[in-house]
Amino acid sequence: MIDYGHFIGGKHHAGASGRYGDVFQPLDGTVRARVALANAKEVQTAVDSAKAAQPGWAATNPQRRARVLMKFLRLVEQHNDEMADILAREHGKTIADAKGDILRGVEVVEFSIGAPHLLKGEFTDGAGPGIDLYSMRQPLGVVAGITPFNFPAMIPLWKAGPAIACGNAFILKPSERAPGVPMKLAELFLEAGLPAGIFNVVNGDKEAVDSILDHQDIKAIGFVGSTPIAKYIYSRGTASGKRVHCFGGAKNHLVVMPDADMDQAVNALMGAGYGSAGERCMAISVAVPVGEGTANELMKRLVPKVEQLKIGPSTDSTADYGPLVTRAHLDKVLSYVDLGVKEGAKLTVDGRGFKMQGYEKGFYLGGCLFDHVKPEMRIYKEEIFGPVLSVVRAGKYEEALQLCNDHEFGNGVSIFTRDGDAARDFASKVQVGMVGINVPIPVPLAYYTFGGWKASGFGDLNQHGPDAFRFYTKTKTVTSRWPSGVKEGASFVIPTMA
Repeated sequence: MIDYGHFIGGKHHAGASGRYGDVFQPLDGTVRARVALANAKEVQTAVDSAKAAQPGWAATNPQRRARVLMKFLRLVEQHNDEMADILAREHGKTIADAKGDILRGVEVVEFSIGAPHLLKGEFTDGAGPGIDLYSMRQPLGVVAGITPFNFPAMIPLWKAGPAIACGNAFILKPSERAPGVPMKLAELFLEAGLPAGIFNVVNGDKEAVDSILDHQDIKAIGFVGSTPIAKYIYSRGTASGKRVHCFGGAKNHLVVMPDADMDQAVNALMGAGYGSAGERCMAISVAVPVGEGTANELMKRLVPKVEQLKIGPSTDSTADYGPLVTRAHLDKVLSYVDLGVKEGAKLTVDGRGFKMQGYEKGFYLGGCLFDHVKPEMRIYKEEIFGPVLSVVRAGKYEEALQLCNDHEFGNGVSIFTRDGDAARDFASKVQVGMVGINVPIPVPLAYYTFGGWKASGFGDLNQHGPDAFRFYTKTKTVTSRWPSGVKEGASFVIPTMA
């Protein structure tokens, strides 16, 4: 069995709290590893290490910092297969999906290599008589990221890449369900030349999280997870004077207009709804066909495809998706399917009886498809985070748009149509942070920002793109004048540049 401790100050540290958690292998239900759960003292050790290392890293020019990230990317490429295997075994997603997880993180680090340009300030020559004005971006100091189980490579790199490029020291508290890849990333950062103490991994649960939230030397925190926890972290973190951005739950809709390419829409729903067993914050969990004819045709094509989904262990390269992350999470998703039936939705495809031959103790669930779901049902209101797709029928376009706007969450949304005017109107009026037009999972590329609205996001700045560099730096503005021999008396009025 593997033992995961912590990675602090460039070294592996065994857990000292005496508390541990199990890390499961979802494909067969076995315990793969145990992970140490940090206490406040261990968090303090990580902060001390980061605080000692950060000034020297901040004084390293941005181009040299970028070179370390370049070498890190080469190492990630060399260890890609190894990390994908670890990720798939601890999360349950397929190897191909695991490699996509890593690549999406890599793309943000690639963007962060542009730090020499992204950190440039502004300069005004002659802003006033003999006066020059300029601004500079400076690192915050020690910052932290609290990241979820469903993207063990991508989200840590979304946080760490820009933070480190900006000259900060970073403390990662990854999900205790999938700590293997974050620990490997720490080793690769060190091998790439990142100074010891600049990237630290502290594994743990709520005790570690609260220690991070309350620590006065940690200046900013980024979080991705469920909305209740996002609210908690945002309120407690900001109350202790930190800069915080938190990204929470989702209930992403895909609107199918009567003129949509139905084959394209169905394939989009299949991949976006059931890929990674639905354990994505950008998964499509609600299909909204407009008009009864559209709904009937959509269901006619969806049902056989959902019935034919190939579910298998992460090691099966032909599987559409693998098991869920834990038995507890599987039971939670099953309870939602049971609830949907009780609420009166029509379960047209029931995946509850699925058993994986040879892997009977694995955490598998067949694809589930509900029709005639109503907005007042809990299976519509709440995030299920599993391979469950709900169809909510809308009579007309305006009703479909209103459904999206009225929902508590506002992470991602899509519309499938051939009508440019409808698409343009939808993009303008929908109250959701990320919009896809004939694109089912509208995750922006690394040089744009990622973030949801309403209960899906808390804080003024989003993830990756230019917002990340704003989040992990503070702006200093300098007003400069070099006297030319003219002596002036004291002025008691507000300074102007007149």
